[in-house]
Formats: sequence, C-alpha cells, structure tokens
Amino acid sequence: MSLLDAVNVLNQVGFSLTETMTGEHEFESPFGPAGRRFFEFKVRWGPRNVAAWANPASEEFGVHQLEGKVTVEGLCQDAPCEGTLELHYLKEHKIRYRFGFEAQGKRFQFVGEKVNIQVWNLPVAHTTCFGRITEVETGRLVSTSVSYFRLKTLPGFVGSFRVSKGT
Repeated sequence: MSLLDAVNVLNQVGFSLTETMTGEHEFESPFGPAGRRFFEFKVRWGPRNVAAWANPASEEFGVHQLEGKVTVEGLCQDAPCEGTLELHYLKEHKIRYRFGFEAQGKRFQFVGEKVNIQVWNLPVAHTTCFGRITEVETGRLVSTSVSYFRLKTLPGFVGSFRVSKGT
C-alpha cells in the first residue's frame, strides 16, 4: 500500500468515544441558589476524518465533534448539547470542551479545560476539568464547575470506542 493509498483510507475513517465527566457547579448570583450543586456531562466525541484530525496543517487538527447531554442542577437535566473537544497538548498543554445547550428558553455555552497537561501529571490533568457556563445572549457568567473523569467509568469509556465511516 502506498502512502497515498494509506491517506485515502484514513480520509474515509473516523472514530468516537463516549466520556462522562461528573462533579459540582456553583451558580453566580443572580442565576441560581447559592451552594454547590450536581454537574455532569456525557458526550460522544471523535473525529470524522482521521487524516485531517492527525494533520498539523489541517484546521481539524486535534478537533473532535462532540454531542451528548448535560445536567446542571438548578438549570437543566439531560439537556442535549453539541460542540467540540479540542486537544491542545503541545502548544497550550490543554484539552478544551466547548459546547452549547438550551435550558429554560435560553442558550448557554460551556467551556471546560483540562489544564497543565504534562507527562508527569497525566492521571490528574486528564481527569479534572475546570468549566464555566455563560449565557450566550449576554455573555454573563452563569456558573463555574469542577468535574472529574471517574476511574470507575474507564471500562465503559474504553468499551465505547467505535470506528466509523469518515466524511
């Protein structure tokens, strides 16, 4: 198989995984009651085109499409969400989740980051996500969160791996 043949195959292949991040959030005044509340998102993410995803010259490099559900206690339960998961290992040492969802007749955006990704701290950096929810229309901060990839969910995460026909 030539290199061109291999690239053509990769252009036709994608993959996906389902990940659950669970933790707590806290509303900013006046958006909700004070105190820590349950927060969770369960999303399926992955590239639709492995060749573009793995190519540093591509706009799709390290970017995964994402869709799933988010629960923000006091705001929504299992609200559909969609956006991207961006791997910025080399330049920013981050993984960034960015998705939108609707609740109570308004649009919101969640941006969460796993930060300080270094070889020596992968177990912590890959399992802790610091997030912010903003109201799309006004840009106002609604809530801040810390969520975790629980090791007990690892078998389901690994078992969710699927290869798909690419774009």
